[in-house]
Amino acid sequence: MTDAPVRLSVAIDRGLINGTGIALAAGFVLAFTGAFGMADASLADRLIYWLPLMLVGALWGQVCSTVIERWIDYDHRPWLGAVVLTLAIGLPLTFVVWGYTVFWFEQGRHPAAGRLIHFFVPVIFVTGVMSLLNIFLQRTPVQTHAAPADATPARFPGRLPPRLRGAVIRAVESEDHYLRIHTDRGSDLILMRFSDALAELEGLEGAQTHRSWWVAKDAVRDVARGEGRATLTLDGGIEAPVSRRYARALREAGWY
Repeated sequence: MTDAPVRLSVAIDRGLINGTGIALAAGFVLAFTGAFGMADASLADRLIYWLPLMLVGALWGQVCSTVIERWIDYDHRPWLGAVVLTLAIGLPLTFVVWGYTVFWFEQGRHPAAGRLIHFFVPVIFVTGVMSLLNIFLQRTPVQTHAAPADATPARFPGRLPPRLRGAVIRAVESEDHYLRIHTDRGSDLILMRFSDALAELEGLEGAQTHRSWWVAKDAVRDVARGEGRATLTLDGGIEAPVSRRYARALREAGWY
C-alpha cells in the first residue's frame, strides 16, 4: 500500500490547515500586543482569550468561504467576495465574541445587550483582514503525480462510464454535484464530489487549475492570456480556466 491517499488527503485539507495556521498566528500577535485594550490582562489570559476565538473564526470562515465561493468567483470579483465573506463571518461572530468576553472577563455580571454594538467594529476589522488574506494570498493547487511502475494505479479511471472505459482522461470539470469527465472518446457525467475525485486522481499527472477543474498535464496544447487570467487549451479543443490564485504555482511547476 502506498502513501498517496494520505498525501492527497493532506493536500485537499491544505486550505483549512493554512487558514487555521494564519488565524492562530494572528491570535498570538493580538495576545502578545495586548490589542483592543487588553494590555492590562495577563499574557496567559490573553492567549486563552484570543486563540480559541481565532480558531472558531477560522473554522466558521472556512464554512462561509466554501459556500460563498459557489456564488461569487473570487478571481473575477475579489473585493465583492471579501466584503460578503467579512459580513457572513463577522456578524454572527460578533455575538460569539461578545458572549465569550462576558464569560471570560465578566463572570457574575449581567451581560448587557447594549454593549454588543461595541464589539461590532473590532470583530469586523479582524474578520476583514482575515478575509482579505484568505482571498488574495497565493494558494497552492492540488497536484497529482504519475504512479511509478510498481505502485498502485490511480483509482479514478475505474469511475468512467462503460462507454469510456480505457479512455485517456484529459480533464475533470465540476458541475454542481456532478463531474464532467473529458476524455479522448468524448465526455460524460458522473455523480461525485470534486474533492473526492482529486484524491482518486493521484497516479495520473495533473493539477487543479481552478476551483472546479483538474487537468492532465499531457493534454495541454496551448495557453492564452487575457483579462488578467489564463486559459489552457487541451487536446480536443477543451478550454480549462486557470485561477489567478493558482497561476504562479502552475507556472513554477512548468505548466506554461
